[in-house]
Amino acid sequence: MFCSILCNFICCVLKQRNQTKQGNLLNKKVVSINYSFSKLSSHMGLYYLNKTLIFKIILMIFMLFLSFKFSIAYKIQASFVFGDSLLDVGNNNYITSLAKANHYPYGIDFGKATGRFCNGRTVVDVIEQEMGFGYTPPYMSPNTSGMVILKGVNYASAAAGILNYTGHILGDRINFDAQIDNFANTREEIICKIGVRATLNLLKHALFTVAFGSNDFLDNYLSESHLLSPESFVAIMISTFRVQLTRLFNLGAKKIVVVNVGPIGCLPYMRDFNPFSGDKCVTFPNQLAQLFNNQLKSLVEELRAILKGSIFVYGDAYHIMEDIIMNYTKYGFKNANSACCHVAGRFGGLIPCGRYSKVCEDRSKYIFWDTFHPSDAANVIVAKRLLSGDVNDVSPTNVWQLLQA
Repeated sequence: MFCSILCNFICCVLKQRNQTKQGNLLNKKVVSINYSFSKLSSHMGLYYLNKTLIFKIILMIFMLFLSFKFSIAYKIQASFVFGDSLLDVGNNNYITSLAKANHYPYGIDFGKATGRFCNGRTVVDVIEQEMGFGYTPPYMSPNTSGMVILKGVNYASAAAGILNYTGHILGDRINFDAQIDNFANTREEIICKIGVRATLNLLKHALFTVAFGSNDFLDNYLSESHLLSPESFVAIMISTFRVQLTRLFNLGAKKIVVVNVGPIGCLPYMRDFNPFSGDKCVTFPNQLAQLFNNQLKSLVEELRAILKGSIFVYGDAYHIMEDIIMNYTKYGFKNANSACCHVAGRFGGLIPCGRYSKVCEDRSKYIFWDTFHPSDAANVIVAKRLLSGDVNDVSPTNVWQLLQA
């Protein structure tokens, strides 16, 4: 396999040796050219190459070897991310929305504000670092094109949900249906670059992360008057999610980690707007999350059984976050209930984090960064437990095992 890739690459370089742009060489190397080594040696002698071209060939052979070695070790080539503000890395920067994090103090420990709703990294950022990847770029960025997309794309959008109505009070957002549409566009672009067969193989071995549901409660069911019972509302969420995840599978996704809804009743926002709960988490929002999560786990098991060739994995963020909150000192935290970035409220949850907010001195001691989102320190713990945790955290396999499957 590697020899075939190498042969095709050298042939492409030889054919394009008069082109000056390296980007052209990279684009052409993926075209299938069925020259044999005999034709290569008889028609195009390597001794005609100048030193610069030889250096380029050696460099690209080395890069191809590293890429090949990595894909053999982990059987993973790319990461595609779908979700809400917990995973958004800047898509909302490019749409008209009130849900944006492209300003200080967001990114204070990341180096700059990128659109991540955190002081540092998201859970998927940490996972991708552990995998040895760079961060997947936001789909909406004009720079997310060309060969970059072969390593994956992030489609997550703050305020997004499973249901298309979710998040409308915050303006534009890219809900899951639209995120899948965007992935379909990326898929077509990849096909144009490397062909159908290679694209399907890339997607087959790619990691797909899907995390939705929180906003369907926070910015839909709990924020407006609903005649539906919790059971009926969750049933609609699950039936919609089933169709969406099946569509994602039909587009080529095979290794799919579906992360459930965390304990939203423990958010600083929920605590401040429900003062009668005292120091405890708010019960009803957590009951909604658990109602959804129970059915989501069954859905993941169902899809894994009926969609042949799929490996659906259930990530239990609720269990992990609940454990961190209940045993926060064990994990090195000093504050388990308040927002590090705060303006008003006993728990700092009344007003969203903004340019004039107060920021705690040691972010690593806080579980929550702002009114709704965990800190970088908390995200690291969640990511590592999804990567290597037992069946109580992630099932039937953890992410490391999934990457090698």
